[in-house]
Amino acid sequence: MLECLILGDSLAVGVGQIRKECVTYAVSGINSYNYVNRHVLNTKGNTSAKTVIISLGSNDTKNIDTYEELIALRQLVDADRVYWILPNIKETKRKAVWMVARHFGDHILDARAVDRSSDTVHPTYNGYKELARLTK
Repeated sequence: MLECLILGDSLAVGVGQIRKECVTYAVSGINSYNYVNRHVLNTKGNTSAKTVIISLGSNDTKNIDTYEELIALRQLVDADRVYWILPNIKETKRKAVWMVARHFGDHILDARAVDRSSDTVHPTYNGYKELARLTK
């Protein structure tokens, strides 16, 4: 079993750049639907680790049922600890991530609680370092 696995979008990419010891399967700009229905196949079926960090939802449109997609992903994950990074934008998508995390008793990290870049979506380098620290 892996020690650490990171799944998701650009926020996952950023955390993966700090947590180099983790295996990262992340794609900048990907939405939950495409991640679950297309990209998860690229993980080579590996969704098990002692710690799993997931960041998805920021790129979801109103036509994507974020809750259903994330439930499907979470059912594939086998981990001692799972951390979800709440996106900085889209309140309905933040709520969906929060609901999935609560449903499974997982940990929630709010990307709004760390330093953010001027685009208000992505953390700064120090913000990514803080998110990474909180997952250890």
